[in-house]
Amino acid sequence: MSKRKADAPATGDEAGPSTKKPSKAPAGQLVHPKRVRVLKEGTVGKGPVVLWMSRDQRVADNWALLYAAEQALAAAGGEAQVAVAFNLVPAFLGAGARQFGFMLRGLRELEARLGQKGIAFFMLKGDPAQTLPELVSRLGAGLLVTDYAPLRLGRQWREQVASSLSVPFHEVDAHNVVPVWVASDKREVGARTLRPKIHKALPEFLTDFPELPALPPWSHAVKPEPVEWEGLLTEVLSRGAAVPEVDWCKPGEDAAQAAMRDFLSPARLSLYDTKRNDPAMPKALSGLSPYLHFGQLAPQRAALEAAKHRTKFKAAVESYLEELVVRRELSDNFCHFTPNYDSLDCAAAWARESLDKHRTDKREHVYTREQLEAGRTHDELWNASQLEMVHMGKMHGFMRMYWAKKILEWTNGPEEAIEIAIYLNDRYELDGRDPSGYVGVMWSMAGIHDMGWAERAVFGKIRYMNYNGCKRKFDIKAYVAYVNKAVADVKVKLKQRGAAAPAGAGGSGSGAGPSSAGTGGTGSGAAAAAAPAAGKAKAGGGSAVKVEANATEAAAAAGKEEAGKVAAAAAAVKEEAGEEGAKPKGPASPKGAKKASPAKAKK
Repeated sequence: MSKRKADAPATGDEAGPSTKKPSKAPAGQLVHPKRVRVLKEGTVGKGPVVLWMSRDQRVADNWALLYAAEQALAAAGGEAQVAVAFNLVPAFLGAGARQFGFMLRGLRELEARLGQKGIAFFMLKGDPAQTLPELVSRLGAGLLVTDYAPLRLGRQWREQVASSLSVPFHEVDAHNVVPVWVASDKREVGARTLRPKIHKALPEFLTDFPELPALPPWSHAVKPEPVEWEGLLTEVLSRGAAVPEVDWCKPGEDAAQAAMRDFLSPARLSLYDTKRNDPAMPKALSGLSPYLHFGQLAPQRAALEAAKHRTKFKAAVESYLEELVVRRELSDNFCHFTPNYDSLDCAAAWARESLDKHRTDKREHVYTREQLEAGRTHDELWNASQLEMVHMGKMHGFMRMYWAKKILEWTNGPEEAIEIAIYLNDRYELDGRDPSGYVGVMWSMAGIHDMGWAERAVFGKIRYMNYNGCKRKFDIKAYVAYVNKAVADVKVKLKQRGAAAPAGAGGSGSGAGPSSAGTGGTGSGAAAAAAPAAGKAKAGGGSAVKVEANATEAAAAAGKEEAGKVAAAAAAVKEEAGEEGAKPKGPASPKGAKKASPAKAKK
């Protein structure tokens, strides 16, 4: 088998702004200087230090907040002042209540916590390229600090803000255990190439967090305007009612810490190594991805706490740390060095050529976006995963792979499949709009971080998964029954609250086919289709809804727990094609790999 060549790394502007490392902090420093990049140079003044909080929405275990406090104390001593600014852009009102209700409830708790530390909280609304420089000017700030996020929109905003500032601007990677620019200087081929680099750096960076130093109470003449939290929440919940909130995951730092402790209890941690790929065993997973995504829990804190259990649960802890650290940070690496991370153009040549070769292959089933959104396919397993996502805001990690690959199989081409998968993921997942989500879709559909396999219809050399393979791995009926019950419970609760079920989510039975699912609600403003499952209607187009919030792309793009939730579980998945006798083929050696007939590619 030939080896897959690494994709060429991005260079120049594509790899992010050219920056210089800040001067090394004096002995006793709180934050490792390698965590910091200078986006705009200059001498830190004695005015307040403003932290533009975006991806990491917490007070505890926050390297960006620690750095802001450290810089304020170094510049102004006993007169140090620190403020946190959070920016909401107008488009946030078009978001689902699910994501932004969760975020705003967490921010309300954050404001109170900051006040207890003497730190002012400013809620800004509008274009950050205007609001942030204006606030910095009004406060006479000496430094602007922000937390790192790899997605496009946040990077564009940071560049725009930097160009409008007259004070220095520093960026802190408060999300990754090993700062993304330290871990690697290029786009990595996969976990096998990033893993040794991460492990080498862990002794230097996987350290406990220091205490946030005491700061003088905010005494600046400019005071934050009171945040009308109830008004904001009412507006978000009303305008985003098509994607209602879920109640299985309570927002906020306290809830995040409690959820982490619950997962690390013997009863649950003992299940992780052997049961995490069983969709009918949701308790075997951590359930921490929403907290990691919105930055209400530091991935580094989860890693430190999990490591304490290594002696008793060695296999489980090592598996979890692989997902939490290596695989999740691989997603940041990919998005950091790949500006077109959500486009087929970012795939390796072997994957693009293979998919292009099979564009005209006959598909046994072709579904519209509306049919997929409503969970109306012939496949009870796929329907269950879709309805779990629509009604509960989550999907089991193993199922995310199967779900995405079937969208590739059931649509008219890879570009359409990628667009639909990202749209559905970002609309319904509580942890949507995340680097791991994009990588998960691209791994499933474009071979990112994977290799070429035996060629078959539609998929080409992209790794294949099928229903029968899943049937051999876990109890499909048990998973479908679990989803059916969970969805029914959600609908009862929504009815009791007088709220409607998510728009576009037709059919209460996960196993129901299109002929028995009933008529669904509207999906993304389009009437849900009711064509037969085997219909050949062209999949609906339309670009994915882009909901932008704070200083990141969409709903405050924050890291997701364990990229295995989307793509990294691949390490635990045996090649489905191999179950039919096909062997992996490297991209450079297609000879001898027979093209599968459409019949061979059936479920």
